[in-house]
Amino acid sequence: MTAELTVLALSGVLLLVHVFAATHYKTKQYGVDWNMGARDEDTEPLNDIAGRLDRARGNFLETLPLAIIALGGVVVAGKASDLTAIAAWVWLAARVIYLPLYWTGVPKVRTYVWGVGLLALLFVLGVLLLG
Repeated sequence: MTAELTVLALSGVLLLVHVFAATHYKTKQYGVDWNMGARDEDTEPLNDIAGRLDRARGNFLETLPLAIIALGGVVVAGKASDLTAIAAWVWLAARVIYLPLYWTGVPKVRTYVWGVGLLALLFVLGVLLLG
């Protein structure tokens, strides 16, 4: 299996970590009945940690489709290389580092880490489109 596909598979694991972490802290705040119900009722705003984890999950879900397109695309198009593999690993590492930074409320560095991940994906997308 190519490095790009391995990274995509591992990003599925990271997605589960995001979902379960965010849901765990929401359930701690709102209770098990909320979690197991239809969640139609109005709720108070999320506390700081639950809110950060929910936003981090949403941010990951916003960038994951681009990763699927870019990383999967270079594999399907036969354009995968050592450089796209490195970029794939850089993107995944940035996303793994991003979660605890956001979770703990670290400002600025979190944004720089996000930017590194985005640049890695843009590189792969460039290879797909131009390479």
